[in-house]
Amino acid sequence: MTSAAAPAQNRGATEDVRGMPQEPEIICETRGAAGVVILNRPKALNALSLGMVRELARALDAWERDPKVTRIVLTAAGEKAFCAGGDIRALHDLGRAGNYGEMLKFWGEEYVLNAHIQRYPKPYLSLIDGIVMGGGVGISLHGGYRIAGERYLFAMPEVGIGFFPDVGATYALPRLPGAAGIYLALTGDRVGAADAVALGLATHAVPSGRMAELADALAGRSAVDDILAGFTHDPGPERLAADRATIAECFGAPDLPAIFDRLERKAKAGNGFAGKTLQTLSVKSPTSVAIAFEQMRRGATLDFNEAMRTEYRIVSRIARSPEFYEGVRAVVIDKDHAPRWQPASLEAVKPEAIAEYFAPLGADELVLEP
Repeated sequence: MTSAAAPAQNRGATEDVRGMPQEPEIICETRGAAGVVILNRPKALNALSLGMVRELARALDAWERDPKVTRIVLTAAGEKAFCAGGDIRALHDLGRAGNYGEMLKFWGEEYVLNAHIQRYPKPYLSLIDGIVMGGGVGISLHGGYRIAGERYLFAMPEVGIGFFPDVGATYALPRLPGAAGIYLALTGDRVGAADAVALGLATHAVPSGRMAELADALAGRSAVDDILAGFTHDPGPERLAADRATIAECFGAPDLPAIFDRLERKAKAGNGFAGKTLQTLSVKSPTSVAIAFEQMRRGATLDFNEAMRTEYRIVSRIARSPEFYEGVRAVVIDKDHAPRWQPASLEAVKPEAIAEYFAPLGADELVLEP
């Protein structure tokens, strides 16, 4: 049974070169009390397209006004990825062709959607069992319920492609305990379900084998918290547990030079985690690392809408930045993993150059609802 939002199943459909209908990229339908969303690009790791962003936004608008829908349940097809992010290759190609307006249309609508999810008045549940990165984080992290399966794998790895952790990371990551969000933003490290629950990235852990059963249960009219109580389990030990104190001390430093200084001192004293972290940071875009740190510094005091406007300012400049295209070339296109960053070191990154990414856009500012 479907509501007025159900035509999303058909609107997202396309035809292949033979004129045969293809599966829709996103399916939005009502099941009992739930507005159910299925990300349906498993071969593309459920990467978000502009069409998917628009269809999800349209469905959320419809369900917000529908009294029969009491909750939103977001799921994904396939076992490997919940959503690995936006379609970076397509965005890269638009920029290379000089179509910056089309690039910014995607990010602008995506950020408006993120803000809508963050203020959504009905319970919004994301059933995350697989990779969740970039844009996938944006459509899940800001809802009230983030349920992690055993295959859950979170990362914001954007500094490795000359980009920056966006989709609301400016707001969410600085608020994680023990400077963990700053660590995740600067290193792009991946964390599983146990660490996600401990840090607050996930609210519940559920066995992968019970995710489909949980989705069915959420279509009923029992209270969401009561349903979840019957499915949650202990996700096991945290991978980062032994290193949380080091993360808090080093990434809680007041500036980037101090972070590196603390990591270097610990590494010299035999702290293997600190040494490995330094190696990780050494291959990231120095410009992106500097932007990400400034995001975290500013984001700690911004409200959500201010954070999203800040991100739109940054992305409006990054769309024209050689760093982004070099990073995508090295990691996604040529896959040589040997980007030639300019500047090549953090020491060479000028503070005034970073400040320009955060400057107001005037008439081009992102427009969000209050």
